[in-house]
Amino acid sequence: MPSLFKQIQAGALWDFHGGVHPPRRKAVTSEKPIISMSLPERLYIPLRQHIGVAGQLLVEVGERVLKGQALTAANNSMTVPVHAPTSGMIIAITDHTSPHPSALPESVIVIEPDGLEEWREREPLNFATADTQTLLERIQDSGIAGMGGAGFPTHIKAGLHQPVDYLIINAVECEPYITADDALMQEAPTTIVKGIDILCKLLNPKAVLIGIEADKPIAAAGMRAACSQREHYYVREVPVKYPSGGEKQLIQLLTNKEVPAGRRPADIGIVMQNIGTAFAIAQAVLDDHPLISRIVTVTGETLQRPQNVQALIGTPVAALLDFCGYQAELEQKVIMGGPMMGFTLPDLAVPVVKTTNCILAPSHTELPNAGPELDCIRCSACADACPATLLPQQLLWYSKAKDHDKLKEYNLADCIECGACAYVCPSEIPLVQYYRIAKAEIREQQREALKAEQAKARFEARNARLEAEKQARLAKNQQLAAARQQSQQQNAGSNTVAAALERIKAKQQNATETAQRSHADIVAEREVKKQQARAYQAQQAAATHTDAESGAQSQSTSQNLDATSTDPRQAAVAAAIARAKARQQQHTTEPAQTAQNRASAPAVTDSQATQNHADKAPSQDDPRKAAVAAALARAKARKQQQGAEAEQNSALDNNGEAAASSEAAADKASSHDDPRKAAVAAALARAKARKQQQGAEAEQNSALDNNGEAAASSEAAADKASSHDDPRKAAVAAALARAKARKQQQAAEAEQNHATENNGEAAASSEAAADKAPSQDDPRKAAVAAALARAKARKQQAAADTRSASEHDEKAQAELAKTKGDSA
Repeated sequence: MPSLFKQIQAGALWDFHGGVHPPRRKAVTSEKPIISMSLPERLYIPLRQHIGVAGQLLVEVGERVLKGQALTAANNSMTVPVHAPTSGMIIAITDHTSPHPSALPESVIVIEPDGLEEWREREPLNFATADTQTLLERIQDSGIAGMGGAGFPTHIKAGLHQPVDYLIINAVECEPYITADDALMQEAPTTIVKGIDILCKLLNPKAVLIGIEADKPIAAAGMRAACSQREHYYVREVPVKYPSGGEKQLIQLLTNKEVPAGRRPADIGIVMQNIGTAFAIAQAVLDDHPLISRIVTVTGETLQRPQNVQALIGTPVAALLDFCGYQAELEQKVIMGGPMMGFTLPDLAVPVVKTTNCILAPSHTELPNAGPELDCIRCSACADACPATLLPQQLLWYSKAKDHDKLKEYNLADCIECGACAYVCPSEIPLVQYYRIAKAEIREQQREALKAEQAKARFEARNARLEAEKQARLAKNQQLAAARQQSQQQNAGSNTVAAALERIKAKQQNATETAQRSHADIVAEREVKKQQARAYQAQQAAATHTDAESGAQSQSTSQNLDATSTDPRQAAVAAAIARAKARQQQHTTEPAQTAQNRASAPAVTDSQATQNHADKAPSQDDPRKAAVAAALARAKARKQQQGAEAEQNSALDNNGEAAASSEAAADKASSHDDPRKAAVAAALARAKARKQQQGAEAEQNSALDNNGEAAASSEAAADKASSHDDPRKAAVAAALARAKARKQQQAAEAEQNHATENNGEAAASSEAAADKAPSQDDPRKAAVAAALARAKARKQQAAADTRSASEHDEKAQAELAKTKGDSA
């Protein structure tokens, strides 16, 4: 038995199951030449005219385009671009009725032709020298898709990498009325063969089979003549039967091979292309002419000039019909495609696209409307006519029930929607319409399932990634922990030795700092003791001088009293002389005393600072010693204050006695002349004495303030020293000490002010008595009485100062004892 290839070479043909024989009705247009149509007013170019996705838009409204210019870009393998069919202006990019049975709107580019037919620059290729990739890119960039009706991208089918046994060129054109391929083969067989040559270079098949239906003798003869110089190009005329132009049916007719369910012809080593597609490939490669037009059969009894028209892509169907002399009837229907597989147009503004091969405008008598749908009588005529060997009756039931699983089981996807079953159905059931709806539902269900599966895959991938990251983190943490443990074990011995050395260095440093602090404390204590000794010596000297002066003054006072008691005149004279001496002594001692006060102020300040430093230094070592030192400092400050007050009192007494003696002398001297003048002189003397007394009090107050500040600083040092033991106890003790110091200072000031007021009142009363007495009795007696009153006042003030000093001493001793008890 000869091989399959031998049988094919011998011209053997086979048959397929089913098929029908509808009226041909091709003679009206098959004998007419192809006519080019004039430019329409508007061109509507859909962005997607193939199986796949639309390209990326490259133009915008208001832009002028040239003929053959790309309007979209192919950015995907399932994308082919569209081109401008002519030069003109883009006036809109909008939605428009699509050439589809659903008539859903799609995006279109609206071009207004300018009539210039201005081409873009073109670059033809020599396919003999061009490589495969260049040819495939030219085919894709030229926007070529299958022109037999499916619209599958041609560059994908022409770029197969698997071996191809047979390249089949489909020129059967089996559907009634359609003669576009017949006319093309009659007028351009040579160009078609060049396109087949390009496909052979890309696919390298063993043989080329060109299938032509037997009712096209002229086309078959032309193709044989064009292929006479090619080896293994075989032109085969197949029997007239519908649908012999189907892909699977023609393969079975020419090769006796059947494509398995759910598979493609490439899986069995066969590639099929339409005759119009081969012509478009030749134009694209050889002339750089993109797919911007195609041949359309415009026929029907309502047309005056039915013929094959070379129409631009985007031409409205209405313009095409008008070009052929369309005369519409009532309830006229226009079909895009043939009467078996075409669909009725809802709007004549639908444009011509790359897969449009026929526009049929029949009359009512030519193609009457279908009658009402009746129930299926189970005659099995549909099953006998089905070329895909399916069971149309079962598919109808499952389509109505929306049983998608059963539809898949009965291979609904293998239905080619040829319409043979509906053509033979006595119940006039539109079977193809049910199948199309069911297929659309299944595709939508599959898309949803695919989305869910992809989402599930993404979710699982995410969980796997998170788990992997978690495990990686755990492993990394374990490695780090092991490394740390190993390093700790290695460094354990060295770390112990280093820690011991650090402790020894710290102890040595602390010992050095303690020794330095102890030496500094000893030096500071010595300085403090020296200062205390000097202050004590100064106090003793001042006390001795004060006692001597007070003894002399008391002796002179007693003598004066004795003298006045024996003789008033002599007493007055003595008092006047004493006052004069006092004035002279005051003038002499005031500058010296002022200078001494100024010199002693910095010394006292320095001694206080030294004491504060001394008090502060020991506090760093022992809080108890600091407290004792602070108490001693306060006691010494009080003693210094008492000594200063005693010196001031003695100075006041001396000044008062001198004033009294001077007044007495003045009174005595003036009494011989005029009592009035003596009184005036005595008043002036008393005023001067009061001024001196006020100045002495001011100096005493400043001394008291200085002593109070010294005591406060010593108390602060004591408080700071004691704070090292317990912050809370130290704060309480410091607050109590400050309160006691304020009370003592206030009491001392009050007593001093009271004593001063008493002295002032006594002096005032005595002066008033003295002033009054001389006016009545005798000026001499008045002066003596005034001097006596002043002496008494001085004694009272001295007694009050003594009491105040004793009280201060007792309080100081009590605070010292309390401090010692707290420290203990």
